[in-house]
Amino acid sequence: MSVRVLAAGVSTRAIAESAARAGFDVVALDAFADRDQHPAVRSVSVSRDFHVAFSASAVARAARTIDCDAVAFTSPFENHCRAVEALARGRVLWGNPPATLRAVRDPVRLATIFRRYGVAAPAVRVRPATRGRWLVKPIASGGGHRVHRWRGGECLPRGRYLQKFLDGLPGSIVFVGALRHAVPLGISRQIVGDGRFGAAGFQYCGSLLAPIDDPQFTSGARVLQRACTIATIVAREFGLVGLNTIDFIAREGVVHPIEVNPRWSASIELVERAFGVRAFAAHAQACADGTLPGFDVHAALRRLSLAVGKAIVFAREDLIAGDTSSWLVRGDIRDVPNPGDHIPAGHPICTVFADGRDSTECEAGLVVAANWIYTHTRVWEQRIA
Repeated sequence: MSVRVLAAGVSTRAIAESAARAGFDVVALDAFADRDQHPAVRSVSVSRDFHVAFSASAVARAARTIDCDAVAFTSPFENHCRAVEALARGRVLWGNPPATLRAVRDPVRLATIFRRYGVAAPAVRVRPATRGRWLVKPIASGGGHRVHRWRGGECLPRGRYLQKFLDGLPGSIVFVGALRHAVPLGISRQIVGDGRFGAAGFQYCGSLLAPIDDPQFTSGARVLQRACTIATIVAREFGLVGLNTIDFIAREGVVHPIEVNPRWSASIELVERAFGVRAFAAHAQACADGTLPGFDVHAALRRLSLAVGKAIVFAREDLIAGDTSSWLVRGDIRDVPNPGDHIPAGHPICTVFADGRDSTECEAGLVVAANWIYTHTRVWEQRIA
């Protein structure tokens, strides 16, 4: 019998697709129920099918009506431990348990452990700072939302902390954890706050995964090695299981870790595309019995001949989705909205993909694809008007 898996989160198309390719019987429960979900996946939207606004607790309540053997989660469940407890009640949890989530999402605890190992993580504070450059970040953070620069003298709101601002390139490492060990699967550069994709500030809007000698990271081999070391430290100290990512700032070959995402993240899909890794299968095995994949990320990145990338295209105006049938036949557009979907300004329209001989060419391809989306959604703006 096939194992029945529930994939839950704000957006589940990628994780559900990966699980279906691995042979699982999958139900995807999220905010969108995208039109291009894998044909073997039963796709459910909390708003369309349960008539409630999306939240982690709403998803957890809706999940009680769905029969499954195991459950896996994406963002934002890492910030909602009670919802994870409810989601997993009576089921096998393929992912990090609430106690682990609480520990690794504590910015002070994380910074303390990094300091103990001599890792160059940026300083954090839970009280206002009088000098220096800092970012104000929510403890329940995700995707760079509600992050802004600290303006000295302002009150630090409840549920926020300060993290030292660092110049450099934002990146991320993907790894599988089990039994306090880590197997890295890839590193990527993040695209953040890029207006070409409708993003602003520190908002995450895409990733680029390129060969190890690509110039997008200075001293790429050194960045990879140090990121792998940090993944090993985090897996050992927190006992992370399954797929996880660590966001970092790379500067002159030094890796400064800034946050751990103890769940499926957007860049994992690029690892699948670049290397043919069966990501969800690796996640399930690591969670179920501690088996880790035999994967050499250094060799894989040396063999890689193309850069691969993805970008989230955000609405610049309020939209009502029109006919998206033509989008389904394009290989570079995913997370396709359903006709009639309301897409508020600042919310994602879809995801676009590209590849290229290097990261520069790949990023240019993402911009071309995003411009195609904006051109074809102009009539949607008129429908709103």
